Amino acid sequence: MKKTVLIFGMLALAILALLQLSQYSLLSGDLKIEFVISGIAIVFFVIGVFIQKKFRKEEAPFVEVDQKQIETIGLSKREYEVLVEMASGYSNKEIADRLFVSESTIKTHVSSVLLKLNAKRRTQAIQKAKELQILPF
Repeated sequence: MKKTVLIFGMLALAILALLQLSQYSLLSGDLKIEFVISGIAIVFFVIGVFIQKKFRKEEAPFVEVDQKQIETIGLSKREYEVLVEMASGYSNKEIADRLFVSESTIKTHVSSVLLKLNAKRRTQAIQKAKELQILPF
């Protein structure tokens, strides 16, 4: 956290310096300053690329979904969709709205998913699904 604050503080300071240099360049007509400004712009670009790569590495890795496990468990396509939505943290009402079905239909699917995964709670079903590698995250 401190490192991020330091980086953004330095970037803000560099922006201020860039603005001062560009103002001086306009007043004096000195083209050498334009090269300095170009150099600073390149540094900003490199820092942006570095920060993007750093944050991209910290993302959660994509898990390969085991389709054979899904078939072995006996989950239908719709039940699997409901399981993925459950794992994303949506309520029955929200899942129903997202999948364009009634809430009672979702409750039936959730019950079926719990039964097929031998789970008593949604959280337990999600944990088992992660262990079986049938969730994409």
